[in-house]
Amino acid sequence: MTSTTNTLLQDWTTPYGLAPFDAISDDDFAPALEAALTAHRNEIDTIATASADPNFANTIEALEAAGKALDQVLGVFFTVAGADSNPAREALQRDFSPRLAAHFAEISSNKTLFSRIAAVWDGREALGLTGEQARVLMLTHRGFVRSGAALEGSAEARMKEIKGRLAVLGTEFTQNLLADERSWFMPLAEADLEGLPDFVIDAARAAGDEKKQDGPVVTLSRSLIVPFLQFSPRRDLRKIAFKAWEARGANGGKTDNRAIAAEILALRQERAQLLGYASFADYKLETEMAKKPDAVRGLLMDVWEPAKRQAEADADVLTAMMHKDGVNDDLAPWDWRYYAEKRRAAEHDLDEAALKPYFQLDRMIDAAFACATRLFHLKFAPLDVPLYHEDCRAWKVTRDGKHVAVFIGDYFARGSKRSGAWCSAMRAQARFPQAQTPIVINVCNFAKGDPALLSYDDARTLFHEFGHALHQMLSDVTYESVSGTSVARDFVELPSQLYEHWLDVPEVLGEFAIHAKTGEAMPAEMLEKVLGAATFDMGFQTVEYVASALVDLAFHEGDVPADPMARQAEVLAELGMPAAITMRHATPHFAHVFAGDGYSSGYYSYMWSEVMDADAFEAFEEAGGAFDAERAKALEEHILSTGGSRDAAELYVAFRGRLPGVEALLKGRGLAA
Repeated sequence: MTSTTNTLLQDWTTPYGLAPFDAISDDDFAPALEAALTAHRNEIDTIATASADPNFANTIEALEAAGKALDQVLGVFFTVAGADSNPAREALQRDFSPRLAAHFAEISSNKTLFSRIAAVWDGREALGLTGEQARVLMLTHRGFVRSGAALEGSAEARMKEIKGRLAVLGTEFTQNLLADERSWFMPLAEADLEGLPDFVIDAARAAGDEKKQDGPVVTLSRSLIVPFLQFSPRRDLRKIAFKAWEARGANGGKTDNRAIAAEILALRQERAQLLGYASFADYKLETEMAKKPDAVRGLLMDVWEPAKRQAEADADVLTAMMHKDGVNDDLAPWDWRYYAEKRRAAEHDLDEAALKPYFQLDRMIDAAFACATRLFHLKFAPLDVPLYHEDCRAWKVTRDGKHVAVFIGDYFARGSKRSGAWCSAMRAQARFPQAQTPIVINVCNFAKGDPALLSYDDARTLFHEFGHALHQMLSDVTYESVSGTSVARDFVELPSQLYEHWLDVPEVLGEFAIHAKTGEAMPAEMLEKVLGAATFDMGFQTVEYVASALVDLAFHEGDVPADPMARQAEVLAELGMPAAITMRHATPHFAHVFAGDGYSSGYYSYMWSEVMDADAFEAFEEAGGAFDAERAKALEEHILSTGGSRDAAELYVAFRGRLPGVEALLKGRGLAA
């Protein structure tokens, strides 16, 4: 970094190289980006025009070392833009997205640079590369080819236009969705609170305070609207809330995402065809474990049929319950969660209102940490450092007295945060060009409370995102481009979904599921009921997920739909989608697919990874149990520490001895015949 008054461009002397958030203002971002782009451009030019013959060091490693200033600026910016947005940051994001797309398109279409990469690739057999170096070279060469580096003339120019436009559209989609989620709320009169458990009422009052209302409100935050739909006996209010939730991104006006989705799909197909692929799905899946659309469809349909059968049987039961309540109507999507919760309470004698006090946020954080300590010998100590929001917390992560990482947790829902939960690295682990330890963030959207209480699903989300964090923290590779979660999309969810299993280990719940008021451990009979109900309503959960994944695949597999909503309806009709269940993510708010390319044609990857995570946890159970030391060592050695330095299938076989089948997944979801 050069000497500058802009904090974002300085060499930070803060503890562990954390961003000095208290010294950074929104006014710093634009000039910092400008300077970082210029510096990166100059670095690329130096590599491309070097007089020495191209080799691994002066070309591939030089590319690995370039762009550190840009990484530092963007690491901070995208952290705050996603988790603590404001009008200034939203405007910056709209400006930055096309500029960044153009910048990276310029690099990937640099013919002089690509000729040097191609020369190294062509001569690779004589270079004596390590396995990781060979992998980095392959990924670099493949990435340039797939970005259009070999295109010429009008095709090359059009590719640049497409990339720039997609970046703009992805940002617009995200901001429209956030605007709809932020603007809608439903005030509740005191009479409307009848039947709601205390934790829902407390969350609604807190949401009302945030919205500056005189009383409680329901918002579109999943951590509030889902329990409202579960517990409110007011069918009219459930319908209003559900309809608003379903309509995100489809309300007409300037925040409507439907035309944006159509344009994104058309541009993706054009991009794939420019590169010689029949469809965007063919292009996208080439680098994943699945490889082909048919493999994805095969997996999803293997799960769809048993899930649909279970959901239809469950719908009959819930309809009968509703009719018994005197509601002589068809079961609707705003009814399912309410009657499913009543059924769970009756069949499993499990009342979420009674259960929730045992899932305190702080105790669940402790549980996630404790499992990592037992499995991987990590220790977590609180850090008192400036962060980007008062809700955030930080921990120093060590092993055998050696610093491993910094972990940041940002757990509470707020209007400035996009919905969902995610893990990101402000700095990834690497040893080249110098050693750097990771700085990893988990962002969630839990309801505030005193103390903050989680649902069982919330607790699973916490463990899930911490599994991603472990993938980053335990990374032990040389090059940042293959560090941590830089793996195939349908492999990246394996560590996160696998870590969810430790929440269900009886001794973990026995130690950390402590009642918020009494301080007593969860009674043995309640613990047994929790674990016994683990697959409850799994038909519903599987159907809403698989339907979303199949629609995503259909969007990208064949002809581009002029009207994505019509195509969505066609796919669901072909599947025989149960009338009382909707997609988990309908098109106008399907951020996984339309906010960027990450999960486009790849939403299936959660289930692909689940096939592996179910099988991988069986490996622990077949050995010495959930905390078997040898299995934990193998998991770290072959999966968590290796990042993308080796092929994903090769890594899984190294851990398990074979590739998995779908049987463990169906068994784990309670859907096996």
